[in-house]
Amino acid sequence: MEGLIEQGRELWQVTQNVWQTGALGYDIGHFLTALGIFLAFYFLRGVLTRFVFAFIGRWVSSTKTTLDDYLFEAIADPLRATFIVIGVFFGLEFLDLEGTAAVFADNLTRTLIAITIFWALRNAVKPLSILLRELENILTHEMVDWLVTGIRWAVILVGGATVLQIWGIQVAPIIAGLGLFGVAVALGAQDLFKNLIAGLSILIEKRYRKGDWVLVDGIVEGTVETIGFRSTTVRRFDKAPVYVPNQILSDGAVTNFSEMTHRRIYWKIGVEYRTTREQLETVRNGIESYLLESDKFAKPPEVPLFVRIDAFNDSSIDIMVYCFTKTTNWGEWLEIKEQLALALKTIVEEAGTGFAFPSQSVYVEVLPDMNAPGQG
Repeated sequence: MEGLIEQGRELWQVTQNVWQTGALGYDIGHFLTALGIFLAFYFLRGVLTRFVFAFIGRWVSSTKTTLDDYLFEAIADPLRATFIVIGVFFGLEFLDLEGTAAVFADNLTRTLIAITIFWALRNAVKPLSILLRELENILTHEMVDWLVTGIRWAVILVGGATVLQIWGIQVAPIIAGLGLFGVAVALGAQDLFKNLIAGLSILIEKRYRKGDWVLVDGIVEGTVETIGFRSTTVRRFDKAPVYVPNQILSDGAVTNFSEMTHRRIYWKIGVEYRTTREQLETVRNGIESYLLESDKFAKPPEVPLFVRIDAFNDSSIDIMVYCFTKTTNWGEWLEIKEQLALALKTIVEEAGTGFAFPSQSVYVEVLPDMNAPGQG
C-alpha cells in the first residue's frame, strides 16, 4: 500500500514539472497564449469573410465589367488563408523558439507564405485568361486554353520549387536527374509526344474547334467537346464519348461539317411513264420556280442549282433536283427539306401526273386451241 502511495506522489510530481516547464522547456502557458493568438486571427478571418468580403462581393457585382468579379473570386480564398498564416507567424514568434525548433518554425512560416502567394497567382490566371481572349483573333480559342493551362502548371511548378528551396532541397540536381530520366521516358513515350505535336498542328491549322461537327472516316462522327494534349473527345450523336488520339486526326481525313457554307439537297424524283412532254416541262419548271422564289435556298452563281430531266429508269422518268439551303443547321435543314417535299407533291399532282413506283408488265400470249376443228 505504501508503495502505491509513493508511486502516486512521484506521478503527481512529474505532472507538476511538465505543467511548470512545458514541452521543449517552455511553459504551458506560453503555448496556450500562442494558441490564443492564432485563434484570434482565425476569428478575424471569419469577421473579414462575413462582412468585408460580402461588401466587396456586392460592389464588384454591381460593376459593368466581369474582370473584377473574377479577380475577387481568385484572391478571396488566398486572402482568407493569409489570416491563418499571420496567426501562425505571430504565435510562433511569441513562443520565441530556439535551435532546431526555431529553424523548423521559420521554414513552416515561409512555406505557408509561399503557398498562399502561388495559390493567388494560380487563381489569377483565370482573370488573365479574359485578357488573353483578345488573342483569339490571331490564335484559336483552344490554343488560348492551352496557353492558360500551361501558365497554371508553370505557376504550380515554380511554387513547388520554391517550397523545396525553403526546406534546403536543391532543385537543380533534381532537374538534372529528371533530364536524364526524361530521355529514357521519351523513348517509351514517343506516341505521347507525337499526339502532343499533332494536337498543336490541329490547332494551328484550325482543322476544327470545340463544338464542330466532324466525321473521321472509319473512326467516329459527332461533335468535338475538348481538344486535349493527347486526344480529342468527340461525342457521337447517341451521346457516347469517343477519345481519338490527336495523331489520327492530324494524319487522317477529317470532314468538318460545321464549316459548310450551305447544305445540299440532292434528289431524283420518278414520275410515271404515261407523263406527257408538256407535263414533264410543267413539273420541271414548277420545281425550278419554287427553288428560285424561296428565300430559304441559295441562288446561282453562289451555288449551283439544277432541275433537269435526268434519266429513263426501269419504272420511271427521273427528274434530278440539286440545290443548297442557306442554313447549315440540321434541324432547320430538315424542316426546309420537308417543305420542299410537300411542294413537289403539289406540283406533280397539279400537272396531272403521278409519282412512279417499281412495276412490271406481264404479257400473256394466247396459244391456239389444238382441239378446235381445223387444228391439228
